[in-house]
Amino acid sequence: MSRRRPSFRIWRELAILLIFLALAGGYALLSRKPAAFFTQGPFVAVDGDTLTIDGMRLRIRGIDAPERRQLCGEGRAQWACGLEARRALAARLAGLSCEVKGQDKYRRRLARCRMPAGDLGAAMVREGLAVAYGDYEAEEAEARRARRGLWSGPFLRPEDWRKAHRRKAEMEDVPDMLGILRFWW
Repeated sequence: MSRRRPSFRIWRELAILLIFLALAGGYALLSRKPAAFFTQGPFVAVDGDTLTIDGMRLRIRGIDAPERRQLCGEGRAQWACGLEARRALAARLAGLSCEVKGQDKYRRRLARCRMPAGDLGAAMVREGLAVAYGDYEAEEAEARRARRGLWSGPFLRPEDWRKAHRRKAEMEDVPDMLGILRFWW
């Protein structure tokens, strides 16, 4: 009896199977969601919706606060709403505990935090220092009616402010074409 060598087709199918298994395993590792856990301070407020603890950044679930450099209002009524949101968050850190569960599309850990007086995200939105971002719509409506914080005058929603300032930064990176032509002329 002569021994037949495996055909090229078998080796090709085996290679395809191994590649598929490697890709599936890599996807499973990358898409794995971190396990939920609870943590207590000491926290540090990064901005109006982000905390750090032991070098780990936590985004408060369900809210979007103004960016640190963001200004709200207009004219003489203009105020540093981003800094005010951060200050208000920092003032609420005593006795804070957070359930860290899931992550957002940027792979930041999301947290639902409770302070002795209640839910942290609800308090920030109710005071008008953050907007509802998937949760806390009733608190936002209350802040609007009372014209608290952001709702006391004109402002850009934080996500719109980020988009506008990202485009502005991108435009500043574009070289001055007229200046280049003058240089060569």
